[in-house]
Amino acid sequence: MTDPEETIAFQGVRGAYSDLACRDVFPDLATLACSGFEDAFAALKEGRAARAMIPIDNSVAGRVADIHHLLPDSGLHIVGEHFQRVDHHLLAVPGAVIEDLTHAHSHIHALNQCRNLIREIALVPVVHTDTAGAAKEIAEIGDKTQCAIASRLAGEAYGLVSLRANIEDAEHNTTRFLIMAREAQIPEPDLGPTMTSIVFRVRNVPAALFKALGGFATNGINMTKLESYLVGGGFVAAQFYADVEGHPRHQNLRLALEELDFFSREVTILGVYPQHPFRRRDREDADS
Repeated sequence: MTDPEETIAFQGVRGAYSDLACRDVFPDLATLACSGFEDAFAALKEGRAARAMIPIDNSVAGRVADIHHLLPDSGLHIVGEHFQRVDHHLLAVPGAVIEDLTHAHSHIHALNQCRNLIREIALVPVVHTDTAGAAKEIAEIGDKTQCAIASRLAGEAYGLVSLRANIEDAEHNTTRFLIMAREAQIPEPDLGPTMTSIVFRVRNVPAALFKALGGFATNGINMTKLESYLVGGGFVAAQFYADVEGHPRHQNLRLALEELDFFSREVTILGVYPQHPFRRRDREDADS
């Protein structure tokens, strides 16, 4: 039996990009495949894993559905972030050649991210629930005319060969993951660049969001992400998820959060954690 404290949970099957992210960040931990995001959260809450790796955004496909609804009520804490470059591979059974391929199987986002190659080879796209699951099915079928678009790890896991690597249309294709734990692990405020993730609801009055966010502008806080989603089953109440640069013990962020709290019905800090080095590289690329 694998020690739960040496295990990290993810959503998907073996070989999924989430599985790859787990192995890249925590090479010494065993990975635990979970069928849904709720199952990954449950594995962590129930002590069957010490961490969970959860995708939240992709630079091409946008935000990952359902995560923003699950985070606030999970009772878990964000303790880190990871940016995973998405390198799609064209996977097929041994002996297959590109000229004989007729159908490409994968998740809808992966198929959309590889449109150029699909058109070039004249493949018929077939939608699956996930990339690694498509690779597993191709391996089981054993048909040389069928291929999967998935990760290198999926090919290794199911005995497929990569006929072409890095087939995604966009070179910047990157997924941001949140690393979750049962307990908060807040770094000291002077140990380096920090991110703070929060959820809040503003009061149902005119200009409430404008007033609530004013403190971030006046205190020089960079907000890297702000998204809203409906809650309560209606079309009036909205909850907001935000990522901001800084530590709550820094005076400027403390003042901004105090102003946010004054104009909001509730404010919850989901995590305070070190910034991933990708942010610095991404900012330098944008400025160059």
